[in-house]
Amino acid sequence: MLKIAYHPIYKHPLPEGHRFPMEKYELLPQQLLLEGTCTEENFFEPEIPDDKHILAVHDANYYSRLKNQELSEREVRKTGFPLTKALYEREIIIADGTMKCCQFSLEHGISFNIAGGTHHAYSNRGEAFCLLNDQAIAARYLQKNKLAEKILIVDLDVHQGNGTAEIFENDPSVFTFSMHGKGNYPFKKEKSDLDIEVPDGTGDQEYLQLLKETLPALIEKEKPDFIFYLSGVDILKTDKLGRLSCSVGGCKERDNFVLQLCHEHSIPVQCSMGGGYSPEIKIIIEAHANTYRLAQQIYF
Repeated sequence: MLKIAYHPIYKHPLPEGHRFPMEKYELLPQQLLLEGTCTEENFFEPEIPDDKHILAVHDANYYSRLKNQELSEREVRKTGFPLTKALYEREIIIADGTMKCCQFSLEHGISFNIAGGTHHAYSNRGEAFCLLNDQAIAARYLQKNKLAEKILIVDLDVHQGNGTAEIFENDPSVFTFSMHGKGNYPFKKEKSDLDIEVPDGTGDQEYLQLLKETLPALIEKEKPDFIFYLSGVDILKTDKLGRLSCSVGGCKERDNFVLQLCHEHSIPVQCSMGGGYSPEIKIIIEAHANTYRLAQQIYF
């Protein structure tokens, strides 16, 4: 059975007019239930995890100041969210969701976190709506519990996974692959193990060709025993922060290609949703929902 991490805390209250589409975290599960892609049984509620899991990735001083709401104004501004105790709890519960998903991926081949994909969180700071790096935390969780050795992070969000690259820059046991918009944030890129920079305006055909030329060879070469997939839908032409020109159908084909590849190689995969900033929320929901529909078709 497909297992999906979801908690009501994911939809965090923000000031009116804030550009982050927080409502998607409530609407996506509703859509999956409404259309019958999922039932209540598919969902589980993550909890507050032990600090040791966070501290396996994040700097102790940064984490302590985040936990106690002691970040400087500048640090808070870089995250893009007002800092509150509820926001801190949201971030650690998201991380717990991704860690728990790993167990379900090992059992069933695949799992999802409705939130997560917080790849701009560095070991010692937050950036761009990311305060703690959920997939990095979960990768360390797998390794520390001897559940996986070689991990591949496939980051197809339109923005480079700069925090993830920094966290694992000197660690050959975690291979970071980021395929992202060349002309997009972050304007100072970090160095992933493999970066593919996609020019502004790239559409479905060129985008998919790049991915299909790269990912199968990467899996053959690296032979990971676990994959994290960050399936951002900000590659869409409609996305106000994206700068690429992919369609909803092209985004679906991307997800189908990645999930089929994981399935064919029998490599467990955990999916976190990443970004999506199309002005019409229904487009974001449709593009994200496709990833879940595909998982049900391919795996179950």
